Order: sequence, then structure tokens, then C-alpha cells
Amino acid sequence: MGIPSEVRDAWVSNRKPFLIPSPDEERKILRTKKCTDEGVRAGFKAAVIAAIASSVPTLTAVRMIPWAKANLNYTAQALIISAASIAGYFITADKTILECARRNAQLEYSLSHNRDKDSS
Repeated sequence: MGIPSEVRDAWVSNRKPFLIPSPDEERKILRTKKCTDEGVRAGFKAAVIAAIASSVPTLTAVRMIPWAKANLNYTAQALIISAASIAGYFITADKTILECARRNAQLEYSLSHNRDKDSS
């Protein structure tokens, strides 16, 4: 049923794009990709630091505090550590990507402003 994947892949790869992107659009796409890569790297670093920072007190508390020893099983410990890591990753990646996008917007504004000033 349907189109075999080999035929579909051959058909999709042979299609030419309907619209040809301008050089400005290609530069914007490259800057966007760079921002995303930058955000992923920063988020990963923050996630590793958050995992270490949350695992040490969690595991120490489970061994030393009677309430934690009785109530925090392995699943709860993993949930505490992973929640901190996930939050650190997404918050840092989002902030980094937004900061990079803001820099790109300021660059675009200054370039267009200089173009307008040069043409007048």
C-alpha cells in the first residue's frame, strides 16, 4: 500500500525547489543554525553541571537523612536528578538561542540602517 520508500526518496531528491532562496536568506539560515548549535552546546554543559550539582546532595541525603532513606526510592532519586538536568538544559539553551537571535536582529538592523544611510 502506498509508494515504496525507494521510489519516494528518488522522486523527492529529484524535485527542484519552487522558490530559489536569496543570498540574504541563506545567510540567515546559516546564522540560525549557528545559534541553534550554540544553544545545544550551552544547554548540554548546563545539564551536566545540574546533574552533578543535584546528584551529590540527593544521594547524600538518601544515605544520611532517615526520612529521605525511607521515602526516596531509586525512581524518586532519578526523577530529582533528571528534572534538574532537563530544566538546566532547556533554560540555558533557550536563553542562549534568544541571545544569539537578538544579536542577529541587531546586526540585521545595523546593516540595513547603514545601507539606507549609504544610498541617501
